[in-house]
Amino acid sequence: MHVHGANTAAMQRVLRLSLIATIAYVVLTLLAGLRAHSLALVSEAGHNASDALAIVLSFVAVWFQTRPANDQKTFGYQRAGVLAAFLNALTLIVIAGWIAFEAFHRISHPTPVQPRIMMFVAAAGVLMNGLIAAMLWRVSHDINIRSVFIHMLGDTLSTAAVIVGGLVILLTGRTWIDPALSLAIAALILWSSIAIVRETLNILLEGTPRGISLVEIRTTLAAIEGVEDVHDLHVWSLGSNTHALASHVIIADIPPSASNLILDRIKLVLRERFFIHHTTLQFEHVDCEVAHGCLVSLEEPEAHHHHHGHAH
Repeated sequence: MHVHGANTAAMQRVLRLSLIATIAYVVLTLLAGLRAHSLALVSEAGHNASDALAIVLSFVAVWFQTRPANDQKTFGYQRAGVLAAFLNALTLIVIAGWIAFEAFHRISHPTPVQPRIMMFVAAAGVLMNGLIAAMLWRVSHDINIRSVFIHMLGDTLSTAAVIVGGLVILLTGRTWIDPALSLAIAALILWSSIAIVRETLNILLEGTPRGISLVEIRTTLAAIEGVEDVHDLHVWSLGSNTHALASHVIIADIPPSASNLILDRIKLVLRERFFIHHTTLQFEHVDCEVAHGCLVSLEEPEAHHHHHGHAH
C-alpha cells in the first residue's frame, strides 16, 4: 500500500513551498532578533530552522515512501516517514532545551529589547506559518506530515505570543516578558515533540497501533462462523497509516475450499471494521500446546512444528 500519486504530488508541492517560505523567514527573524536584542525572536529563528529541517526530512521521506517494494525491502519504504518524524521530534526536544537555557540566563541578566521590531517580524511569521499549517492540514494526516504540521502550528501560536509580548513590553517596559515568552515557546515545543516521539517509537518497535485493541480483534474473529479459536495474534504498523496482522486460527478439519470461505470472512471483518489490509493467517485444525516458545501440535510434533512467537 503506497502513498497515492496525486496525494504525493500535493504533499511534495506544499512541502516545497513551505521550505522556501520558512528559510526566508528564518533569515528575517534571526537578523531582526539580533537587531532588537530579542531572545524570543532568536528562539523563533531556531524553532523555524528546525522546521526547515523537518520539511527537508519529510520531503525525502515522502519521496522514499513512493518507491516500490523489492526483494530487499519487501514492505517498501513505508517507515521512512515514521523515521523522519522521529528525528524531527528529537531535534525539536534539543531546541526546546537550548531556548529554555537561554531564557533562564536572560531572566537573571535582563537585556533591553526593541518591541516594535519584535511585533513587526512576528506578524509576518503568524501569516506565513498559519498559511503553511493550513496547507499541510489539507494534504495529509500521515504522521510524517503531521510532525511538520505540529511544528508549524506551534510556530504560529508562539509567534502570536511574541506579538502580544512586544505589545506588553512597549506599554510597560518590562523586558523579562521576552525570556518568559521563550520559556512558554520551549514548553510548547517539548510537549508536542514528546507525543510524536512516543507514537513513532511505538511504530518502530512494532507495538500495537494506537486505537487498536487486540482483545476486540480476538473476540470479533472468534465470533466468526467456522472459527474455533484465535491465538498467536500480532498487529503492528508498517507506516503511520498502514497496519498488518498475523495470527493462527483454529478451524474444523474441512477441505481447503470450505476453509477459504472462513478466510474471506476474516479478511472482510479485518478490512471493514479495523482497516487492516495486510494479513497473514495460518489455519490449524488440531489442539496446540506451547513448548519452548513454539507451537507444537499434540498429534504430530515433528510435522507440525513452527517458530512463530508466543501464543496468547
